[in-house]
Amino acid sequence: MIQTSNKSGLSLRRLLLPAIVLLLVALEVTGIFNDSASPLERVELAARDAMFRLRGEQVPAEEIVIVAIDDFSFNWTGYQWPWPRAYLAEIVDWLNEAGAQVIGLDVFLFEADPAPGGDEALAAALERAQDSVNVIQIYDYREEVSPGQYVVTRTIKLPLAVYRPALDSTGITSIWRDDDAIARSVQAYQVYGEEAYIHWAFEIARLYLDIDPASALTPQAVGFAGRQAPLQGGRLLINYAGPSGAFPTYSAARVVLGDYDPALFDGKIVLIGATTMTLQDVYPTPFSASVQTPGVEIVANTIATILHNLYIHTLPPWASLLFTPVMALLAALINRLKRPSLALALMGGAMLAYGGVAYLVFVQFSLYLPTASPVLMLFLGVVLPTLEQAVSQELEKRRVRDMFTRFISPTMVDQLLATRDIASLNKRAELTILFSDIRGFTTMSEQLAPEQVVALLNPYLEAMTNVVHKYGGTVDKYEGDAIVAFFGEPVPYADHALRAARAAVEMRVVLAGLRRQWEAEGRLPGRFEIGIGLNSGEAFVGLLGSEKRINYTVIGDNVNLAARLQDLTKAYAWPIIISESTARAIQGEFETEFIESTQVRGKREPVNIHKILRHRDHEVQALEP
Repeated sequence: MIQTSNKSGLSLRRLLLPAIVLLLVALEVTGIFNDSASPLERVELAARDAMFRLRGEQVPAEEIVIVAIDDFSFNWTGYQWPWPRAYLAEIVDWLNEAGAQVIGLDVFLFEADPAPGGDEALAAALERAQDSVNVIQIYDYREEVSPGQYVVTRTIKLPLAVYRPALDSTGITSIWRDDDAIARSVQAYQVYGEEAYIHWAFEIARLYLDIDPASALTPQAVGFAGRQAPLQGGRLLINYAGPSGAFPTYSAARVVLGDYDPALFDGKIVLIGATTMTLQDVYPTPFSASVQTPGVEIVANTIATILHNLYIHTLPPWASLLFTPVMALLAALINRLKRPSLALALMGGAMLAYGGVAYLVFVQFSLYLPTASPVLMLFLGVVLPTLEQAVSQELEKRRVRDMFTRFISPTMVDQLLATRDIASLNKRAELTILFSDIRGFTTMSEQLAPEQVVALLNPYLEAMTNVVHKYGGTVDKYEGDAIVAFFGEPVPYADHALRAARAAVEMRVVLAGLRRQWEAEGRLPGRFEIGIGLNSGEAFVGLLGSEKRINYTVIGDNVNLAARLQDLTKAYAWPIIISESTARAIQGEFETEFIESTQVRGKREPVNIHKILRHRDHEVQALEP
């Protein structure tokens, strides 16, 4: 029955939400225990990047400036990289005299300067500086010792020995690229042997604040300046002030030339590093993947994050996992709505509301709430069941349409599906039932070959069906040569009795035309007559049958009475006999005549029967038997 498919669709709908929850949770858990980012994590990273862009540029930390080894400096000096250390010493000395508080040199000092005295000159300049920090490098070297067998060796590179006494500190400079190559964090520390080396951004901030070094290093946090700096797997998320160029940047060559006011550097953290694309020390950031940011500016953003406690906090994995089932519950509540358009509108509103809350929390508290998974859960949790429901209803409508076009006209089927709930087809309703039968067809068919019977019966049934459809009737079934039809459902008509009477009269007219055609073709075997019975009253109408075979039909006492009236057309020798209820309903349009009150099979009390004589407004032929 039709309800069976609805139940199966409902069961599938109920399974969708748990399935989506399990899928998203599985993706999140996979991301937690997997070194590479899952597709869901990549969407989450992109959502966090969008938060940065929506927030827009912030006022950069005023304590930090950059001295850029830029294209102008290369063109002005004519130097190739690496620059002479003596020239770097001039830059350091000028900044020291200008009052720079901390100088961070983002230049590897691992190899000796080819020019004699260059390393000594730079070391002396760093010694004269108030505080100076240089970078070190720790990296893993993977060497194949036999086919498929590798040995991983960890190596550390420190500044040359001549520099170590002159430097106030060193630190690693690892900038972390996620799987999509965007730099969102730095490696907060690395372990070499039994010693942990902190990122030089922490060391620069420590020297500027004149506080103790970072302590209690764990993959989740670093103790610094009396606070816990949150980490993700040992990485510090950078709270970017903006895209490339957010921090004040001055050309290195112009510094040596004295083109800048020394007050610009007084009391500041000055980072010396490459900004030219030629040296390829540039990275895509959350603000822009196309306009890349120099590594030295990423360090500036990191220092500002540490100095001003602008740490980006994220929820622990277990807390993030809770957002998915919560959104699933919200999706389940929205799915209770009967109107898909309203459900989708509420879903969109809820997604915008959650995104707005997440954005405000990010801006005000630097706390990133999981966005991708909850929003995706809400979206899929509403859209997929709604889509499944729409597809199921469309398939159901097609199935019902295909079935109903056998009973009523396609135009009426479209009207039914557009205005009625398919589930409400099973009901008790006021109808007029029509039974029609060919007189003596069994005897006639015995005189004809099977193909001759088909050649007569098929055109007859098609012509009579067209008449029923013309007046809005429904063909219930064909029982051999008999036709069972009813008027008033599935599309309800208040004048169902009149429609049935008009159809009955026109069936007689159409039959007369068929007889003339067959007679002209020499195919009429003998007298070809029909009898029609009409009865109006309440009956059950609906879809009856099994999953494999179903029929839209009527059952009830009033249906049986219509069949008995059709049988009486033989006894009373009149082609259309109707019940009293039908006669009362059509008396304004048709002239009828009471025959008698008679006992019919299946009825305890006698039944008043009538015959249709003629239409009141015009003469109708073919009513005479």
